[in-house]
Amino acid sequence: MSKTAFITGATSGFGRAAARRFAAEGWQLVLTGRREERLREIERELGDKVAVHIAPLDVQDAEAVKEVVSALPEQFRQVTSLVNNAGLALSPTSAQETDLQDWHTMVDTNIKGLLNVTHALLPTLIETGAGASIINLGSVAGAWPYPGSHVYGATKAFVKQFSYNLRCDLLGTGVRVTDIAPGMAETEFTLVRTKGDQAASDNLYSGTTPLSAEDIADQIVYVATLPDHVNINRLEIMPVRQAWQNFAVDRD
Repeated sequence: MSKTAFITGATSGFGRAAARRFAAEGWQLVLTGRREERLREIERELGDKVAVHIAPLDVQDAEAVKEVVSALPEQFRQVTSLVNNAGLALSPTSAQETDLQDWHTMVDTNIKGLLNVTHALLPTLIETGAGASIINLGSVAGAWPYPGSHVYGATKAFVKQFSYNLRCDLLGTGVRVTDIAPGMAETEFTLVRTKGDQAASDNLYSGTTPLSAEDIADQIVYVATLPDHVNINRLEIMPVRQAWQNFAVDRD
């Protein structure tokens, strides 16, 4: 039987690129996301290569997540790898200038959404056992602060620690857990963060060579296809042209 990847946020960026890479490896796909038409587009693109099941889903809705998982067709029920990709950043302004609702949305998506999907699929992944994996998309922002990261960075720090703690609880089940933490990557990330400001997105990536969605998808599939006894706890990935700077100092 083919292995099955369950990918959240499969309508763009890392999720869509991961779907293509898993399909190239012959995996079946369960693809979820809020934009149904985009799901249908990727279903049409990949459906001739592998079996694809799509399910429009907002991961913030715990009951909807349970319904999607419980309604999986028999062919797709034995999930091998969960890719918790759905997430977003909002309000790249300072904390004191940020709308409270944007903070809530990041928490509800990046933390609660990840929890909703993980909790719903844990019994299936434990049943799959050896070779099963949970791959959580974190960020370098979960380990390294920067201005305007405030709640976004905090949610990704949660992803990192939750991934480590899951590893402890799942010891002996065969289920692997990895936090993949990308640095600067050119996707729709900045467009979403700036609520559609194309110029801001273009300026961020101008004159440098950021990671691509495909770069991260390669690592997702690499982690998912490692030998059953190998677990990468955390994989932090940055473009060569991105590094750290000195501490900021306020001077009179």
